[in-house]
Amino acid sequence: MHIPVIDISPLYNETNDTNKYTVAQAIDTACQNSGFFYVTGHPITAERMLTIRKLSEQFFALPAAEKQRISIKLSNNHRGYGETAAEQLDPSKPGDWKESFDMGLNLPAGHELIGPKRPLYGPNQYPESIEGFQQILEQHYWDMLALGKKILSALAIALNINEDFFDSKFTHPLSVLRFLHYPPRTAHKDETGAEVQPVAAGAHTDYGCITILWQDDLGGLQVQDVNGNWVDAPPITDSFVINIGNMMARWSNDRYKSTPHRVYSPSSEERYSIPFFVEPDFDTDVSCLPNCCKEGEAPKYEPISAGDWMIYCFNSTYAYRTEASTAET
Repeated sequence: MHIPVIDISPLYNETNDTNKYTVAQAIDTACQNSGFFYVTGHPITAERMLTIRKLSEQFFALPAAEKQRISIKLSNNHRGYGETAAEQLDPSKPGDWKESFDMGLNLPAGHELIGPKRPLYGPNQYPESIEGFQQILEQHYWDMLALGKKILSALAIALNINEDFFDSKFTHPLSVLRFLHYPPRTAHKDETGAEVQPVAAGAHTDYGCITILWQDDLGGLQVQDVNGNWVDAPPITDSFVINIGNMMARWSNDRYKSTPHRVYSPSSEERYSIPFFVEPDFDTDVSCLPNCCKEGEAPKYEPISAGDWMIYCFNSTYAYRTEASTAET
């Protein structure tokens, strides 16, 4: 499997459509072949990511009791701290060996969008003891969303639809910024005596449109090829890893591939990663995009709202949501 590195700087040049089209075609090819690619030439600086990385380290170093005060279990809209093994991405395996922090669009209590019809909207939960935490993360959230929309504009160009097709779908996005911390684990021996690094996040596909991933220098991300083999996606300086999620696979009628991937833990090392999940407004209609279905053929998937799709995915992954749903009935 080849995971290409694509310089997306031409997407920011409004005067050169030829170069934008070349980038769009490269992204389109990657999304059809592997569902994964790297981007360089983006406006998110190394200094910014160093700041965000330090905030992540500060957060996970907080006492357990302080993190539990903003537990995701206390949130009606899936925001806050997730303890180790709270998430089970591969249902055939134990809970993932990672802890997390989730934040998204920070709507105040009482906002008109908050309610039982759109349960993923609401306020964030933030730690109180880290100076600047909320302000820095909320600025970073919008900057990452802008990057995501720029990449989506390339998909629109490749599909021969309006370049700004996706823009109106992100007025009140469900996009999520996550901090992930993989605590150290010890490698074990297999039946041949070879050292095996333990899997820390089970094999899965992502839920949303696209994912923008920053990973630290340790690596650990692996992507599954068409033969079922696991291929390393190592960190590349000043790049992000981009992958297609299940929502975009549905939206594109499977033109674009949502590819399984997993994370293993480098032996006795702490690993940090910071994914940004690009997900549109709750009520966005996710039905076959223009030019993604042959004339005379029916789309593979029934239309669904983005919010209903995300709720289905969360309920399939988090035990606390299943327990809450059962208690409510």
